[in-house]
Amino acid sequence: MKKKIRAFTKENWPYMTASFFIPFFVMVIVYLSLGIYPGSSRSVMASDSFSQFSNFHASFNNVLHGKQSIFYTWNASLGLNYLSLISYYLGGLFTPLVLFFKNQNIPDALYLITLLKIGSAGLSFWVFARNTYKMPKWGHVMLSVPYALMSFATAHSEIIMWLDAFTYLPLVILGIHRLMDKQKPTLLFVSYLLLFISNFYMGFMIGVFSFLYFIARTLTNWTLYKKRIVSYGLTSLLAGGASMILVLPAVLDLRANGETLSQVTQFKTEATAFWDVVMKNMIGVYDTTKYGSIPFIYIGLLPLIFCVFYFVTKEIPWKNKVLFGSLFVILIASFYITPLNLFWHGMHAPNMFLFRYSFLFSFLVVLLAGYGFEKFKQDDLGLLAGTTIILIAIFALAEGTKSATSYDYIPITTFILTVVFLLLYLAGIVFYQLKKIPMNYLIILLLLLVSTEAFLNTNAMLNGILDDWNYASRSLYSEPYPSLKQLVDKTKKDNDSFYRLENLNPVSSNDSINYGYSGVSLFSSIRNRHSSSYLNDLGFRARGTALNIRYPNNTLLMDSLVGIKYNISESDPLKFGFSPTDKAGKFSLYENSNALPLGFLADKDIYSVKQPTNDNLSSQTNLFNALADQKQNYFTFYQPTILNKNNVKIEQNGTSVTYREVQNNVAKDITWTVDVPANTQAYLSLFPTDFAQLESSTATMSVNGTSQKSQINITGQYYNLGYYDTPTTVTFTVSFYGTTAVSFMEPKVVGMDTKAFEQSVQAIQDKGAELSAKGRKATGTVTADKDQVLLTTIPYDKGWKAYVDGKKVPVKAFKNAFVSIPVTKGEHTIKFVYLPEGFILGTVLFVTCIGGFVFYVRVINKPKLDLVKPRKRKRK
Repeated sequence: MKKKIRAFTKENWPYMTASFFIPFFVMVIVYLSLGIYPGSSRSVMASDSFSQFSNFHASFNNVLHGKQSIFYTWNASLGLNYLSLISYYLGGLFTPLVLFFKNQNIPDALYLITLLKIGSAGLSFWVFARNTYKMPKWGHVMLSVPYALMSFATAHSEIIMWLDAFTYLPLVILGIHRLMDKQKPTLLFVSYLLLFISNFYMGFMIGVFSFLYFIARTLTNWTLYKKRIVSYGLTSLLAGGASMILVLPAVLDLRANGETLSQVTQFKTEATAFWDVVMKNMIGVYDTTKYGSIPFIYIGLLPLIFCVFYFVTKEIPWKNKVLFGSLFVILIASFYITPLNLFWHGMHAPNMFLFRYSFLFSFLVVLLAGYGFEKFKQDDLGLLAGTTIILIAIFALAEGTKSATSYDYIPITTFILTVVFLLLYLAGIVFYQLKKIPMNYLIILLLLLVSTEAFLNTNAMLNGILDDWNYASRSLYSEPYPSLKQLVDKTKKDNDSFYRLENLNPVSSNDSINYGYSGVSLFSSIRNRHSSSYLNDLGFRARGTALNIRYPNNTLLMDSLVGIKYNISESDPLKFGFSPTDKAGKFSLYENSNALPLGFLADKDIYSVKQPTNDNLSSQTNLFNALADQKQNYFTFYQPTILNKNNVKIEQNGTSVTYREVQNNVAKDITWTVDVPANTQAYLSLFPTDFAQLESSTATMSVNGTSQKSQINITGQYYNLGYYDTPTTVTFTVSFYGTTAVSFMEPKVVGMDTKAFEQSVQAIQDKGAELSAKGRKATGTVTADKDQVLLTTIPYDKGWKAYVDGKKVPVKAFKNAFVSIPVTKGEHTIKFVYLPEGFILGTVLFVTCIGGFVFYVRVINKPKLDLVKPRKRKRK
């Protein structure tokens, strides 16, 4: 085996190296032109890469260094199924490379991993091409370069978790070929397994496509390939079963906490038009990856030429053309028909980054291009040249007939560049057919042209990302890191029991999972929707299906309830009970004397505490009073008076008010005054009448020399005005910016009685259970005066098991949000243990299916016994 590998490498190393490093260095050069390189001031992080992927990779680094369990994290909002997060965001084979980077340098890790994944896609397609097409060896590289640098991959290159799919797709299809032609299923099994484990979302799309491809290829030779149906089905099922070790916990988690299925409200997809497929096959066409985009399907003009040639040459059987052409029909129909489009996305409409399966169109183009190139002959009666000319004519027709308002993001230079390259390919082909250059020279010429074209297109895609999203400055991520880490580490050193912390000047919404502290904020497709929804009812903003939850702009009651013991802030948080304890750089650490522990005892009627609809202050009051066994009235409303306004036109409409700007793109400033009584924490209540209209609108609260900026539709409604121990007339200013108008329910000032609050907090603390949390466990002791309930702020999940004095007890969901258990009178040892739901079954399936596949391979490879009976000797 070693000799075969050595011989193979010796023979093929130039082609393997080129297929990997040409795409790799194209990306390096284009990134360099944008000012992105290891240690550069501009990072590779754009869109979700800054807030999500950088922090999630940093958290995986924490796992590899033993700072966090692989099953559960206390650092994603209140707590989260981490294995599920891995399966969606971090399952790639290159993710463990973060081990060699400090969390402060994660931007460099993302840069390297992106390059490695793009290069690996090129190498993977070379492996496929070498084992599939009969063509000159450099021809395999000629096809692998455009595959690795197709528009979908480069335009979505910041979505690093999707890039693994492009490595596995060619191997899956090659595995199907080997199973069908040689009855060797191992490559298909391994490729499917790694694909599903890397990212089940993209794995679903490739799984559907590969199944359709298998059907199409089977029908090309039904007599032979029908014998492989059972083998394909068994191999696929066993690979899918083995992947359940990661996929099953994720699926069960998403079923409980994921997005709801989208309803089909229209037949045709939005923003798509007649010429989309033609226009998106031109060089360098980037519209957007936000809303209103059309599919990214470009993979290069040369593959397009030979793909069309595949359908026009007589060398390919018509049946094959119909069968594989039907795959194009399905994909193109999916671009335009909403139900089909939704199906590819698992029946959930994507949140931006639309048509996420469109890379399958690109792959099919280059796949069939290889077969077309095989049939290309020196004397083809001008068919290939004619194909190229027809393509030029189609591009010209599309460019000439498009309306003035459609495809306005495509400049005329794009059309000209596309035609120039088509003519260059045509010239090379004609020179070969006129016997001016041999095939080997033609292949090298085409490889150079393909690489140049790919470079130009990649440059356009990455510049498109720059204009669309902007690549974030490294300093935004790395500069605050040492100071924040110093303060977070101090809190860990000072505490043995569990606590939570929040940064009032966060780097991103997912800081907690990076720095290793438990907070409230989280932006993730993997989340505990039910606990976040309940927190939304209690004043933290987590609208819809709780894809986002934010800590800012809530009351001190909720700080105490969820155990916020510390705030980090650049300025005084102006909160009752918060005292400065340390400072690092521009950040200061404030400790909350009224933070509650992770668990607290309550009477059994706690489950029936009232939760008024759309009234978070009443929900807070009812819950706090029930826990404290009090009947306090914490909140009082006051009417503020407008002192001054600048660039604002006020429009009153019943109980709501609209503040409209007079001069465009200038902040709308309103200054109010209000009389606040003694011993009061004051807030301005700003509740939008329409969240969707305020998507890009911000509010900056300025009071007592401090300012705090918030995104209105994402953060909570109670903007802090400070604590006052004596009667005070408070003057404050809110500056609105981002939209022409903002509409709210009539703004009120909410006063919180700190005396009543302090009394209730003390009553709850007296019944508190100090628990320690580490890994996937929380432990502690509790003393109950009677039979009661231990209520925690651990998010409820079916993966939690609870033990009292070593005996398992039932876990009950409080408001479908928090973990609670019954406890009897007396002192008890408490232990909570987490294991993701479905993990044990998934592990059993992993072992069983791999074992079953090994057994199956041995059976089909077992030498056939000679069953011919020996002749009997005749008696004399």
